[in-house]
Amino acid sequence: MSKTMQAVVLHGREDLRLETVAVPQPGPGELLLRVGAALTCGTDLKVYRRGYHAKMLVPPTLFGHEIAGTVISTGADVAGFEPGDRVVALNSAPCGACLFCRRDQPNLCSDLLFNNGAYAEYIRIPARIVAKNTLHVPNDVPFQHAALTEPLACVVHGLEQCNPRTGDTVVVIGAGPIGLMFLRTAQIAGCRVIAVVKRDDQIVSAKRFGADEVVQIAEGVDTVAAVRALTEDGEGADIVVECVATPATWEQSVEMVRKGGVVNLFGGPPSGTTVSFDTNRLHYGDIMLKATFHHTPAACRRAFELITSGRMRAEDFITATTGLSDVPDVFRRMLVRSATGTLDIKTAVLPEVVQ
Repeated sequence: MSKTMQAVVLHGREDLRLETVAVPQPGPGELLLRVGAALTCGTDLKVYRRGYHAKMLVPPTLFGHEIAGTVISTGADVAGFEPGDRVVALNSAPCGACLFCRRDQPNLCSDLLFNNGAYAEYIRIPARIVAKNTLHVPNDVPFQHAALTEPLACVVHGLEQCNPRTGDTVVVIGAGPIGLMFLRTAQIAGCRVIAVVKRDDQIVSAKRFGADEVVQIAEGVDTVAAVRALTEDGEGADIVVECVATPATWEQSVEMVRKGGVVNLFGGPPSGTTVSFDTNRLHYGDIMLKATFHHTPAACRRAFELITSGRMRAEDFITATTGLSDVPDVFRRMLVRSATGTLDIKTAVLPEVVQ
């Protein structure tokens, strides 16, 4: 095995480079994986655009976090995994000891351990993630499908925090990868789903991924009124999930929900962003506001089951494949994909593909 490998390194704002780096070596409790597939992600795009992530990484650093692959070697004291195993390794693991972990909120762990470096030939999996958030992938599940576990786990956790019931009306604002996952997950949960989208092509994709009704944002259209008109007695939706991350859609989401309903402000605007809500509506409407962050080990396992059972149809989310050398160009194209009007959900980066 070579001592060096090809990997994509983030150096700063919109600065990705394919470089030759040392192959990491697994320490005690760790795994070394040969990357089978890594997926592009909205969070990675946001980090690429901004050049940093306060919690996850500091440039220059290996990049990418949605991954599945094959165990090549193990460090000392690894239990349950051996070379040749096909696995999906999540991008984080909680400590299990802090205040938030003890309160069953491991997604808010004070010492949440993150791992990056998926856009590479090999990746080292830290011991805590090996022990708490690495799962065996069945032979009939492609690596690119298994790699969808991490973003889907965030969606599963987010929807569960809204306590949906069969027959509930769920509004999802946004039809990017996360919005489409919310549509499909809400549909699987037995909900009636309304999508709020911007582009013409998103109407088609929203219906394909589970929307019963679609409202398109357009000049002169009262989006809130259009959504409420599709709900019982015009009262509003039981649940509204915001996946766009703009002040306008955060504020609209509160106007779309019924009294006693739940709003999940899932999309995260930049730090320092402010919004305005009608306090009278919030208070007398008994409206619950949530802002779900990340995932939990339990949510990861439920997401993994949705994928391996076939109920999620992971193949629908993979719209392109590429090799490592094209990753910098892929991210440059992702910056302007909303202007192209093409269906581009997730690209599977396959290190074995030669460009």
